[in-house]
Amino acid sequence: MANSLQSKKRARQVLRRTQVNRARRSRIRTYLRAVEEAIAGGDAEKAAAALRAAQPELMRGVTRGVVHKNTAARKMSRLSARVKMLGS
Repeated sequence: MANSLQSKKRARQVLRRTQVNRARRSRIRTYLRAVEEAIAGGDAEKAAAALRAAQPELMRGVTRGVVHKNTAARKMSRLSARVKMLGS
């Protein structure tokens, strides 16, 4: 348990950060799920549009420190390859 004023403040800040990061991560997952559903549905145009919408959201997660850069790159690479296969 936090005892000093500084540690109490840091504990409050961590709670706030955790809530914000959880919301950001959830938002990213929602966008990625939309791409997955479009791919599963077989709709190439819808999948491509969902991928274009998901990319900036995923990259925003990288800049905010919610997602690692390589993780985001890997997800985008794999999703875009699947969308590309769907289109051809």
